[in-house]
Amino acid sequence: MTESSPLVVVTGANGLVGTAVCRALVERSARVRAVVRRAGSAPVLDGVTEHVGEFADEGFARGVTRGADAVVTTVHPMGSSREVQHRVGAEGTPVLARAARDAGVSRLVHLSTAGVYDRSAGVGDVAEDGALLPEGSGDYPDTKNATDTALAQVGGLTTVLVRPPAIMGAGDTSVWNTLRPQEVLGGERRANPAQTWAWVHVDDLAALVADVATGAVATADDPERGPVAGGTTAVIVAGEPATWRDYLGSVTDALGVAPEWTDEPAWTGRLLTDRARRWGWTPRVGLAQALEELRRGLTTHS
Repeated sequence: MTESSPLVVVTGANGLVGTAVCRALVERSARVRAVVRRAGSAPVLDGVTEHVGEFADEGFARGVTRGADAVVTTVHPMGSSREVQHRVGAEGTPVLARAARDAGVSRLVHLSTAGVYDRSAGVGDVAEDGALLPEGSGDYPDTKNATDTALAQVGGLTTVLVRPPAIMGAGDTSVWNTLRPQEVLGGERRANPAQTWAWVHVDDLAALVADVATGAVATADDPERGPVAGGTTAVIVAGEPATWRDYLGSVTDALGVAPEWTDEPAWTGRLLTDRARRWGWTPRVGLAQALEELRRGLTTHS
């Protein structure tokens, strides 16, 4: 890596997604400023330097974004109180975005979620222009929508809102490989087996994030061809079609418990990834591989 290599700031660099993004950036010869709250927790990789602090602190935000080419934000405390989620996401993330803009950073890549979309029974397939959930739909979608809106109001940046569904990948903090299976073991096993279970592997998600952050995906005046220069562009990333029978069936089988199948109305559409694919993204981890990784992890830990 040289001084001419892209310099990218990554928040939440010690998390499941943040670690994968750091790894993908290094593979693309980028230099990374890994923002963490605890010293010694950043990924140990060539080209990665650890920066300990709060990204919502204006002084820290100005310092860590100085001289950077791009910023990637991955932090949202899902599961925390609504107040904390709003403070960290909708209030804190724009502080970093404004600091990045003032520092001359060209791109902000924010990890949003496909959970902001209405995926009620009968809705059908969902693309980037799909209907968003209304306020009052839940702490997580409400605060994620508020964060996206706040970032779109920070002018002077090319902002990309990356919207994944369930993120698969091995790790102690992985919601779908570790935390949700713990809930299943505790008795939460009810689902309509035909309901769509939209997912993406963390490595494929990180690949798109890294390509956008390093400029491998060129800006365009049409969001179908690339991030709109100086604007805010959403992009959905998802793996091949799957259902809750695939996911919950794999988890319960690995844990040696029985699922509780229901027949209530459920969403059976798809998340459309045409935009991401036109940007050059192709997922490499298939459903069978992702579920095998899931089973292997659960079997090992049990």
